[in-house]
Amino acid sequence: MTAQAPLLEIESLSVAYRTARGRVDAVRDASLSVAPGETVAIVGESGSGKSTTVHAVIRLLPGAAQIASGAIRFDGIDLATASTSALRSVRGRRIGFVPQDPTVSLNPVQRIGTQVAEVLRVHGLADRRDAAQRAVQALERAGLPDAALRARQYPHELSGGMRQRVLIAIAIAADPQLIIADEPTSALDVTVQRQILDHLDELKRERGASLLLITHDLGVAADRADRIVVMSQGRIVEQGTPDQVLLTPEHPYTRQLIAAAPGLNARHEPLVADTSSPIVLRGRPGDPFAPRDVAAPPAPGDPVLEVDALVKEFALPGSGGAVQRAVDGVGFRIERGRTLALVGESGSGKTTTARLALRLTDPTSGTVRFDGADVTALHGAELRQLRRRVQLVQQNPYAALNPRLTIEQIISDPLVAYRLGDRTRRRARAAELTDVVALPSSVLQRRPSELSGGQRQRVAIARALAISPELIVLDEPVSALDVSIQHQILTLLGTIQCEFGVSYLFISHDLAVVRQIAHTVGVMQRGRLVESGSAQEIFDHPRTEYTRTLLDAIPGGLRIPR
Repeated sequence: MTAQAPLLEIESLSVAYRTARGRVDAVRDASLSVAPGETVAIVGESGSGKSTTVHAVIRLLPGAAQIASGAIRFDGIDLATASTSALRSVRGRRIGFVPQDPTVSLNPVQRIGTQVAEVLRVHGLADRRDAAQRAVQALERAGLPDAALRARQYPHELSGGMRQRVLIAIAIAADPQLIIADEPTSALDVTVQRQILDHLDELKRERGASLLLITHDLGVAADRADRIVVMSQGRIVEQGTPDQVLLTPEHPYTRQLIAAAPGLNARHEPLVADTSSPIVLRGRPGDPFAPRDVAAPPAPGDPVLEVDALVKEFALPGSGGAVQRAVDGVGFRIERGRTLALVGESGSGKTTTARLALRLTDPTSGTVRFDGADVTALHGAELRQLRRRVQLVQQNPYAALNPRLTIEQIISDPLVAYRLGDRTRRRARAAELTDVVALPSSVLQRRPSELSGGQRQRVAIARALAISPELIVLDEPVSALDVSIQHQILTLLGTIQCEFGVSYLFISHDLAVVRQIAHTVGVMQRGRLVESGSAQEIFDHPRTEYTRTLLDAIPGGLRIPR
């Protein structure tokens, strides 16, 4: 039987960037192929060259980059040397592309349906009316609920996960032969992630399409790929079937990635704090950066945060007074030095619940107690003092830091805001905290644009620690990071908790990560807390079908016992 010719063949590809410091080789002599109907996953750390490789395929490299050598053959066309008109006929029509960041990849002043329909109209596949109808169908295929309604909305009216599904709809609208997906599910919860990947698999079966998948989630690669390609420092160091690469890895770098992947290890050693050790808060007598002066640390079992019967309703515009109940009677407690994780699908209410706990928004009803005191109705100076004791680490390390400030200024900013210490003490505090989060002191005079994603998230954690909070809310703090950096950040959070006794409210859609970091877990569905308990209870003995569905959707082999 004659072997099938590859749809895409990359041969000896090298890509270089021109920088002020000279030439940087981002991809070096890379060769891989994708057969018709095949899924190939490229995995590796940030900076390994995987995104540059796929951007070279469709010639969407930045101006400072150039293809130095090699060939990129797609169905007989060498895309590395193809003309602009030839590329335009291929992009969108024969090769669909799903970019990584939905926040910057959609036009904020165009409706969703218009942006999906544009692919069909540009390539002459539909007129205006037919394109609008097919755009809705593409949104449905991408798993977006109420597709006809969403088609009339603008990007800012959708959640991050919904916007990602819009990008996928754009990529599949013209039924391309090859779909290139750059981290297509990193912003999605596990059940929606499975739906999206199921849709892509269905498209492959129906249309015979191929999928070139860039992912930092080795669990996704293990479940979905026919072959896995491992990249490190611009080179392909290993490739083969999932069984070959993940069960019998040959390269040390591959073994390192697998060891750091929570989804591939059902019995991963937990990274949570050892609560058998005495908890010592930074709020010691005389500590100028502590939110309060304490005579003795509270007992480990005392709750730092308690919420009871929290309700949050939002008015629906144009509905004649109807409301949406985003949070519906939620109650939980977080003990000192411990971590509570809230998990659930997009729209389940977990982030709104965290905002209520932080007092960033007011509840419709219910109470929030911090250190035993009701803070539900605090305003003005009293609320400002509460903010000294509770800090937030946001999801996106790229957007959370002021690009105009140095790292020293960013970390010191809370101290300036609360007028704590003089300039010398603030600089010393910033230096101390970079050491705490395992960053070199040389970063202090650099700006966020000069740091990697993992380094930026460490800076965000250092800033949160600056005024010695008792509770830190972590909203998807590692979802944008590759597995090895994820592991480093989670280990860092566990170390900080052990050393400083800080409590965490951890918001995540990644249950494999939650198992590593959380002492207790609350499962949210449609605004309600449907199940809560210790991490071991939730993962090993779930009581609700919804929790079981979430656990079954985890990619890569982390499964509950039957």
